Amino acid sequence: MHSRNRWLVLAILSSALFLIVIDMTVLYTALPRLTHDLAASASEKLWIVNAYALVVAGLLPGLGALGDRLGHKGLFVAGLVVFGIASLGAAFSPTPSILIAARALLAAGAAMMMPATLSIIRHTFEDEHERSFAIGIWAAVASGGAAFGPVVGGLLLEYFWWGSVFLINVPIVIVALLLAVAVIPHRDGNSDRPWDLIGSIQIMIGLIGIAYTIKEVSKRLPSYEAAGIAAVAGVVFLILFVRRQRRSTVPLVDFNLFRNRRFAAGVVAALIASAALVGLELVFSQRLQLVVGLSPLQAGLFILPIPVAAFIAGPLAGLALPRIGSDRVLWTSLLMAGLGTTGFLLGYQAGAVLQIVAFAILGFGIGAAMTAASSAIMFNAPADRAGMAASIEEVSYELGGAIGIAVLGSLMSAVYRTSFVLPNGLAVAESAQDSIDEALLATEALTPEAASMLVHLAQGAFDSAFNVVLAAAAALLLATAVLIALLAGPNQPARATMKNHQ
Repeated sequence: MHSRNRWLVLAILSSALFLIVIDMTVLYTALPRLTHDLAASASEKLWIVNAYALVVAGLLPGLGALGDRLGHKGLFVAGLVVFGIASLGAAFSPTPSILIAARALLAAGAAMMMPATLSIIRHTFEDEHERSFAIGIWAAVASGGAAFGPVVGGLLLEYFWWGSVFLINVPIVIVALLLAVAVIPHRDGNSDRPWDLIGSIQIMIGLIGIAYTIKEVSKRLPSYEAAGIAAVAGVVFLILFVRRQRRSTVPLVDFNLFRNRRFAAGVVAALIASAALVGLELVFSQRLQLVVGLSPLQAGLFILPIPVAAFIAGPLAGLALPRIGSDRVLWTSLLMAGLGTTGFLLGYQAGAVLQIVAFAILGFGIGAAMTAASSAIMFNAPADRAGMAASIEEVSYELGGAIGIAVLGSLMSAVYRTSFVLPNGLAVAESAQDSIDEALLATEALTPEAASMLVHLAQGAFDSAFNVVLAAAAALLLATAVLIALLAGPNQPARATMKNHQ
């Protein structure tokens, strides 16, 4: 029975994974309209985007261990229920604070499901080649789904209000829930395995504290006292988490795994690829709408080459891994992504063809890098720690996305404020200096001439920040590619590495 339904099981898991990763980026095209309708501040806007990835990353290790204890099917089904309820709450949120809370609840549901997806795949596919192909599909959905978010958001916003980007989750959740209960095989968990709630809380507080620090110091008028408190709290809780894991006989994260060079390279590549993808899509979609003047749907379609190329790259990279090895695929794919980003930086004011080609190169490189990173992490961990490896892999993707938003978003805000200089005589709200969204909102209270001047100044400042962010992302991708290439030892095919740990 399990063998006969295995591809249907993969389809159910992939649909849930698609919802999870798409919710990280689907807001990008909705953000300008959402910010306007809810009158969200620049800080609230960043938290609306950031809360999801941070909470997911913080909860994943603990909930992955809970799945090992209770059984992954049960936690997966419960996660679907939480995700559906949270989607309804987010769709009809009347204020930014309620939307942020709904996004955090969405993240809790996602964190319940994510570790279960890979664990169920490993148990359902007994054939080595089919399992490798299934994991390749999983990685393609993870990379392509995140990149596809702005397209889905743009399509929905062309005809519906911003809440539709959350409401669309509900019917998919209902169908997946019914099929999951009926089709996914049940396996008993290990009741002897402890669940470290304290450790999960420690790492979540640590991550949120560090992210808050980054955002606070990048504000126009930062509170260095608040930033200092958040930084100290973040570092202290992360240190407590590491010490607790080193003393634990059944840790949430076994740091000895990172002594394996290929495992560590996979984690680093997953972090960097996810940070670049999520951060770049945020600034791409913002510029296409707020500077170029495209509609949300037009902006989403313009970015379409990124997810399409990522979907194509995933299976192709999976086929190449046994032949040329994870190291080579990792650094060449990151190099390709860096070159694609550089190409867009040099040609974003040129014709659309050059921009589309650059997007395709970037998407292909990111998709291949994520597939290679997933394989490097999963196949270089002992078989009895596959669940832990899956949690580390997924934390890498989610944490990378959070870092991309926090660092690249904060860098954009900082450069925008530095570049935004008002001439004498043009009196506007100080909030216009925080973001281009608030500057455009301020034009509604100005005369046509003053509004036109403010729009021109805001768009010029945004483009200056856009250039800096693209250059930083390209440098990060290229530097990581060079580092992995230099540290790579004699090339070893991924399949051989996997067999060594079966």
